[in-house]
Amino acid sequence: MITVTRFNGKEFFVNPHLIEFMEETPDTVITLVTGRKVVVRETSTEVLERIIAYRRRLGEGGAEIASTEIRGES
Repeated sequence: MITVTRFNGKEFFVNPHLIEFMEETPDTVITLVTGRKVVVRETSTEVLERIIAYRRRLGEGGAEIASTEIRGES
């Protein structure tokens, strides 16, 4: 799980395996595979960095994601 922050300052956990996509509108909106949307204070880049760190802790890699996704490439 990764920690993100609501605009009221309350932190909560999100399972990064359930994130379908993120967008900045300009606020960061995380859409889960369930269809639920969560608006957070962090930028999409900050959330992505937390996802990469989480996956590395699990031994799932992340280097290939870090080299392309953070720079905005796909």
